[in-house]
Amino acid sequence: MFDLLIFVGSYAVADQAGIYSFSFDADSGALEPCATYAGIHNPSFLIVHPKRCCLYALSEHTIGRVYGFRFDKRGELEPLNEQPSGGSAPCRLTLDVSGKWLIVSNYNSGSVCVLPVNDNGALGTATHLVHHHGQGAHLKRQAGPHVHSAVFAPDGRFVLVADLGVDQIFTYAFDRVAGRLDLRSSMHVRPGAGPRHLVFHPARDTLYVANELDNTANVYDYDTMNGTLLERQSISSLPAGTLPNLMAEINVAPDGSRAYVSNRGHNSISVFDIAPNGTLTPTAIRPCGGSWPRDFVLARGGRFMLIANQNSGDLVVLPILDDTICLGEAIARVAVPGASCVQFADRSHVPINGHMACDQL
Repeated sequence: MFDLLIFVGSYAVADQAGIYSFSFDADSGALEPCATYAGIHNPSFLIVHPKRCCLYALSEHTIGRVYGFRFDKRGELEPLNEQPSGGSAPCRLTLDVSGKWLIVSNYNSGSVCVLPVNDNGALGTATHLVHHHGQGAHLKRQAGPHVHSAVFAPDGRFVLVADLGVDQIFTYAFDRVAGRLDLRSSMHVRPGAGPRHLVFHPARDTLYVANELDNTANVYDYDTMNGTLLERQSISSLPAGTLPNLMAEINVAPDGSRAYVSNRGHNSISVFDIAPNGTLTPTAIRPCGGSWPRDFVLARGGRFMLIANQNSGDLVVLPILDDTICLGEAIARVAVPGASCVQFADRSHVPINGHMACDQL
């Protein structure tokens, strides 16, 4: 049953289709094309509102912008409004659990911007903008700060920010009334590691970090009282001597049993079993079904992984297996030139005309 919508972002010029929607069958893994949207330069990252039928897309451009849309059951997008991202080359968006605040990570300018989300889903003007400073050990990639992602802690009190350019993870207390960030602490990672993306374990106070430049995953104990981190483990995603590679996405299975990272260059997904204390044990390295797996998501029910392969220009569906193989061969594939991001939405809660807010997704 095609009860789920999938939105895929991509690298595209503004007069070409850049956002794609598909129907997804969570039982079979099948995909069906729905709609496309043009008009945004490099809509490379998207995020779906947790309580409304709204989608937000950034424009990864010299002067960054963020766009708000409503969507309907057919995956058609209706523009709401747009706001400046507060910096250059935004690359990641994150929403708090209430859906009232959107955090923008600006890569080139090394800045973090807070945008309010109005009751109708439209974006308000920025309430806060913070800039990072410094550099890292990698002369080419770390000449200055490069904020790559932010994530809300599970209780919403803190925002953790990965800065690839200065090899640090920053913890900000978040004011949910004023929409402001207050720096509380920072954690240095190994010089030249390049922290890229962050994800919390679904059932324990553990944070996992994908380090793009040295292809390692870090495991941290997270202190819920003050938002600080204590490193527990750092582990490579690939065997020694592997050809040049850049780690990209990191995700944890909904039941907390496994972690996955994508490898651009090696074109694979590394799979780790998660121990009771949160540490990682390598389990398998499987083909990603294409080239340059920039992003991936795990489907509801834990049966499928959907991967956006940027260089091969496709979205592929891999079955998730319980045995040591972990991931099977691609069972579905659709063309998405420059594919860069995948997001799910639940079609069953979307009004047919898309002109009213959903209570839940």
